[in-house]
Amino acid sequence: QVQLVESGGGSVQAGDSLRLSCAASGRTFTMAWFRQAPGKEREFVAAITSSGSTIDYADFVKGRFTISRDNAKNTMYLQMNSLKPEDTAVYYCATRRGMGVLRGLAHYDYWGQGTQVTVSS
Repeated sequence: QVQLVESGGGSVQAGDSLRLSCAASGRTFTMAWFRQAPGKEREFVAAITSSGSTIDYADFVKGRFTISRDNAKNTMYLQMNSLKPEDTAVYYCATRRGMGVLRGLAHYDYWGQGTQVTVSS
C-alpha cells in the first residue's frame, strides 16, 4: 500500500509560480500529476519514471511546468511557472505499480487527496 500526500497549493496571481510536493510512503515507480478543474474531468499534467530518465508533459504545460523527484526523500515535485487562470484546479499526485510513462487515469493505482491551486487574473 502506498500513501501520497500533496502540499504546496495556494492562491496566486497570474504569472506567479508555485511548487507542489507529493510525499510518498512505500515504494513508488512511475509518478504523475493530474488536475481537475470545476466541472471538468481529471486530466493528465506530467509524469516521471522512477529513475527520472523519462518525462512526459501535457502540451498545455510544456515550457511552464517542470516535474522532478527526489528518491532519497521519496518525494515528487511540480514546479509551476507563469501560472494562468486556466491552471486553476485541484492537483493530484498518483503512482502506478509499474514502469513506463502513461497518461491514462486508469493506469494509476494510488492517489493523493489533492491540493487546490487558484490563479487569479
